[in-house]
Amino acid sequence: MKLMLHVDPGIVRQPLIASVILETSALVNIERASIDAVSGEIVIEVAPEKCILVKDAFERRGVKVVQLEIPVIMDDEECIHCGACVSICPTGAFRFENWKVIADSGKCIQCGACVTGCPQRALKLVLK
Repeated sequence: MKLMLHVDPGIVRQPLIASVILETSALVNIERASIDAVSGEIVIEVAPEKCILVKDAFERRGVKVVQLEIPVIMDDEECIHCGACVSICPTGAFRFENWKVIADSGKCIQCGACVTGCPQRALKLVLK
């Protein structure tokens, strides 16, 4: 399962991921991170059976956590299946199947490259 972590200024300098790994014994894969001196946004992947445990551990530390079940939405009426998203996506979340673009939301890390690159504006990130 993928989780998006929103880290506020007061805790951005703390070893949050390391302490959650030690507490939960969960393997955590960092898929995307944008962190500066005052805030951070991190997308991680954890095993489904550890998801609730990891989410709760981060929330106890003051991190806002969003579970990314469907990270990107494709508007089927706007999509012309040009493949721009297929070529630009760094994780291969899009592919052609029977001449149509199909999204594999399990691979999405919410980087926004597909949204920016879509000439039809047929893609949106799910932000909670």
